[in-house]
Amino acid sequence: MNHKRLETFVWVASLGSFRKAAERMYTTQPAISARISALESELGVKLFEREVGSAPISLTAKGKDLLPYAEKILYQSEQLRKRAESSSAYSGVIRIGVSETIAHTWLSRFLAQLHREMPNLDVELTVEVTPTLTAGIKDRSLDLGLLMGPINEPNIVNRELCTFSLSWAASPSLGLPDRLLYLEELTPWPIISYARNSKPYAEVTHKFREIEGPPAHFFASTSLSACRSLALDGVGVATMPDVMIEQDIAEGTLKRIRTIWTPSELRFTASYSDEPFNPMADVAAQIAVKIAHEYEQSIA
Repeated sequence: MNHKRLETFVWVASLGSFRKAAERMYTTQPAISARISALESELGVKLFEREVGSAPISLTAKGKDLLPYAEKILYQSEQLRKRAESSSAYSGVIRIGVSETIAHTWLSRFLAQLHREMPNLDVELTVEVTPTLTAGIKDRSLDLGLLMGPINEPNIVNRELCTFSLSWAASPSLGLPDRLLYLEELTPWPIISYARNSKPYAEVTHKFREIEGPPAHFFASTSLSACRSLALDGVGVATMPDVMIEQDIAEGTLKRIRTIWTPSELRFTASYSDEPFNPMADVAAQIAVKIAHEYEQSIA
């Protein structure tokens, strides 16, 4: 039985659309239709109800009955590949979404290892904020997300990667005293933080709303590089991952600000949907876990 036809059957059933399945499998909609028709002819059954218009297609009763078997065949094929240690046989495109913190730390190591273990694989890389990456994982426009997780959905696999601590930092030109500071003492300057729809931003703004005195003003950005530049230029006080500012602290271009409260550390996961089972994402996630742990040990 043709493996590609079974894979196509599973993806069309999962996405509810020939068009989306074609986009996911990097082929044309007529090719998807041809594979499904060939599989239906081979099995002698109708797998999908094809309705006129834009309504999603649906599985027939027989299609619903056969789908778990197709998924099991694909899963067992993957286990056979693993037993043979033939990850180099993977080919195609894997779409990976990455948070900027990881892009600035161990992403290059991960991609280099990914290429060594899966040399026939092409990578489409997206660097974005976690909410955008989460949406991509949920709608399957991304195969794998290296993001601030976990994603709390029953069909999403979350593998622990690493954590990054945060600190307050500012240019020495601001003249902040070298002692433990109350948050109120930071409010004369803009608070430079992560994007508005991020966990760190929500935590920081909530904390500043609790303090007395004039309200704080926030400069939020989707770019950590921009946040760092603003801090270096003395625009405001930034909350940044320690790993991104260690050199600036050592060189004296930024000063770590000691306060009575700092934001929670950032927790990252490798997250992907396993409905349908995605072997490339599963293997890539395992590689990411390995590289992330090695990176944490190297900076400990």
